[in-house]
Amino acid sequence: MSVKEHKRENHVVNCMILTISDTRTLETDMSGGLIEEQLKANGHWISVRDIIKDDRNDIQKIVTRACVNPGVEVIICNGGTGIADRDVTIEAIKELFTKEIPGFGEIFRMLSYKEDIGSAAILSRAVAGTRNQTVIFALPGSTGAVKLAMEKLIIPELSHIIHELRKESPH
Repeated sequence: MSVKEHKRENHVVNCMILTISDTRTLETDMSGGLIEEQLKANGHWISVRDIIKDDRNDIQKIVTRACVNPGVEVIICNGGTGIADRDVTIEAIKELFTKEIPGFGEIFRMLSYKEDIGSAAILSRAVAGTRNQTVIFALPGSTGAVKLAMEKLIIPELSHIIHELRKESPH
């Protein structure tokens, strides 16, 4: 089966949306709302949507727990990816990866440069990887970044990524 055929399969994916912020609430979380909207519009399921503080240990605990939950196939984090001292999402999540998906961050930064924020794209530390049978994305918290990542990278590849991750798994 070709890559094109895999993409057409459009497997419904169970997703967790995790906003990392010291200031946002569910009512003010525009980026988390945008992720939810995009996933639902494309037929995917939201099993969990939560907001947690910028705390490395809390992030790692929640992500580690989610990676053993059969109801979570993908975790999409937003926020805490900048270069300020309080931005710890990348450090927390990268340690947990079994495998990194470097193309995600590389292409995201290229698209950000060309289509969104220009040279400020050098500040983006967006990453993706896997842990066990779960895919994890870490996006910046801005709605522009979320929209770009969801529309150009995550939504078009989500079912295909899950297919690739599961194809040799005994589960």
